[in-house]
Amino acid sequence: MSARKRTLDTHPLTYCIDAARGPLDLKDYEAVGGYAGLRKAIRELTPLDVQAQVKQANLRGRGGAGFPTGIKWGLVPMGDAHDGGPKYVVCNADEMEPGTFKDRLLMEQAPHLMVESMIASGYAVGASTGYIFLRGEYIESARNLNKALAQARAAGLLGDNILGSGWSYDCFVHTGAGRYICGEETALINSLEGRRANPRAKPPFPAISGVWGRPTVVNNVETLCNVPAIVLNGGEWFRGLSQGKSKDGGTKLYGCSGRANTPGCWELPFGTTSREILEVHAGGMRGGKKLKAWLPGGASTDFLLPEHLDLPMDFDTISKAGSRMGTGLITVVAEDQSMVSAVRNLEEFFSRESCGWCTPCRDGLPWSVRILKAIERGEGRPGDIEKLMRLTRDLGPGRTFCAHAPGAMEPLQSAIKFFRSEFESGIRASASAVTA
Repeated sequence: MSARKRTLDTHPLTYCIDAARGPLDLKDYEAVGGYAGLRKAIRELTPLDVQAQVKQANLRGRGGAGFPTGIKWGLVPMGDAHDGGPKYVVCNADEMEPGTFKDRLLMEQAPHLMVESMIASGYAVGASTGYIFLRGEYIESARNLNKALAQARAAGLLGDNILGSGWSYDCFVHTGAGRYICGEETALINSLEGRRANPRAKPPFPAISGVWGRPTVVNNVETLCNVPAIVLNGGEWFRGLSQGKSKDGGTKLYGCSGRANTPGCWELPFGTTSREILEVHAGGMRGGKKLKAWLPGGASTDFLLPEHLDLPMDFDTISKAGSRMGTGLITVVAEDQSMVSAVRNLEEFFSRESCGWCTPCRDGLPWSVRILKAIERGEGRPGDIEKLMRLTRDLGPGRTFCAHAPGAMEPLQSAIKFFRSEFESGIRASASAVTA
């Protein structure tokens, strides 16, 4: 991504990214508009003003759930409602959703954007400390972020009395052990505190009782990286970046993986269709194969079909189609790929990554893997598909402690719905062998 082809006005996430050049240092980042949003926030706006701009921008969480960021921040006690103790901002940078790699791009190539975002967000909620909870395997991200943090401290942008405002705030990189469950915000908080990464019961929600029992905001990398541009240019400007393609504001880091000609990640207006992502930016299907199915945003979303490609990629539209937009990085499946094998691979991942806290998830996910492996080998038994469907209900929303198992069931239930004959072929092969 070349900085010469992008500006802050049109590409607030990637304007400073040029993979051939590498990440900008502090001086060069400021030369292209870096830290201007932070300076405006601290010198011209109150924390509540910043929150109001983020609400006006309709910035929805880019981690998968799509919860409005300004509303989440508004839950944090402010003014007379706050007891004067510490508050925290935590960046969820534990990017482990299969098929998703957008946050890595931002942290490796634009570390100062991440740092500015953490400081501006800390100012908006009156926090004293920020933590970037980073996936342990993201070694280059950790190196670049720590370098950017050191440069920001030396420039008086981080630490005591930032820009002479009287407000003090520091930020640290915390590398995790690399578990998928840390994508759940309360499991992340437990891990940050040195505990086992199990989800917590809610309420209370982190905005009231998070890190060490204190008010805490947890947001995704891409979500936070939009904040400086919103502060600098305003909420209405941000909403306009979607170019009328969606009521959701701004741009989005969309991507494509799987059997596409040129997999990658691109900043596009919110509401861009999957057809454009796949056929224009990713160069279409590899080898001239036809598209069989696709996941809209990571492994924990329902499969959609080729006829869904022209739908705008936004939260509400994809939800109405029977899936979730998730992280917005699509994964494509070619016509010659087995859906049973594809789903078995996903369920093995989810089974391995279960924290084991609740019985349906701990025992149900391995059970689904055993059944899928038998069907994949052609050794499935009559009733196996019905067992899998029962598992999608028993491990569905409201049946488990967190959303891990329900998310794991989404690709399974949709694969059976659209491609049941592929599952049945594994049952028939087994029945024929027994008869013979």
